[in-house]
Amino acid sequence: MTTTTTSQRPLALRLALGALTWAGLYALNEMLWDALFVSWLGLDLTDRWAGAAHFFLYDVTKILLLLAGMIFAIGMLRTTLRPERVRAFLEDKPLAVALLLAALLGAVTPFCSCSSIPLFIGFVGAGIPLAVTLTFLIASPLVNEVAVVLLADTFGLANTIAYVAAGLTAAVTIGAILSRFRLDRWVEPFVFQTAVGRLQASGEKPTLRDRVDAAKEETADIFGRVWKWVLLGVGIGAVIHGWVPTEFFARYAGPGNPFAVIVATLAGIPLYANAAGVIPIAEALWTKGMALGTVMSFMMATVALSLPEAILLKQVLKPRLLAIFFGSVAAAIVLIGLTFNAFA
Repeated sequence: MTTTTTSQRPLALRLALGALTWAGLYALNEMLWDALFVSWLGLDLTDRWAGAAHFFLYDVTKILLLLAGMIFAIGMLRTTLRPERVRAFLEDKPLAVALLLAALLGAVTPFCSCSSIPLFIGFVGAGIPLAVTLTFLIASPLVNEVAVVLLADTFGLANTIAYVAAGLTAAVTIGAILSRFRLDRWVEPFVFQTAVGRLQASGEKPTLRDRVDAAKEETADIFGRVWKWVLLGVGIGAVIHGWVPTEFFARYAGPGNPFAVIVATLAGIPLYANAAGVIPIAEALWTKGMALGTVMSFMMATVALSLPEAILLKQVLKPRLLAIFFGSVAAAIVLIGLTFNAFA
């Protein structure tokens, strides 16, 4: 047994313990806040302000844990993968296959729009084409197993299949369109200029210590840039969390308004919720007579586009690309809603 291998054992053990600690904190996050608010403080989470405070603390903790954990894990992975290998793997695949893989990966990662951003940053830094990573960013909040289960229970299996197909199609189509343009110039440079990137560029085979140090430096750099915007973005989302004027939607986005889908889409964007939070609201709107396509557009806009997500993405994407991303997703959501209404 070499001295190097022996000396790396304590470091590997600390990494394993750290990973277990992270996983435990992530798994216990919601239970801890539920216990604090309900069991210990006796608060009613249906109260707007108690619900907003619970939402803020839970979501901030979740996103910061994801930000630190995912960036570090992807950084460690990237030290073993050369960017040229990643690009070569994707170059061997037709664009449609790469986009579909990204959409399917998004579908099986049950993250909200803000929680997907740490993985998005890691993918971009790893040299994965931007159009492919944007496809993931669209699909992840839009289609996931939580949404599928809740949708099937609320709207039926046929409508759920149509929703999933529409969401995946939108993500892949937008990715295919964006792949025609040079988008990397509209990504903030720090995403590409990281410690892991410098280690990869050195051409030397890194030790475990080198990999850990580079991943820690990269995590600290990105975390330091983004954490304050997580607080701001989720804080705004918490203030409006639960404040969904269903009477307004029933009146202005009802079946009598030819612009109902556009109204529902635009109204859903400022809100911030995951699939589990928005589907009960969508069910209430549906029972009040809102057309199915309008309900779907409202749900998609709420989970895939949000003001907190825009604030976080603004730290990674330059304004022009941010506008292109939001505009293209919003247009796709409107088109999906109109299509549902035409054939429902």
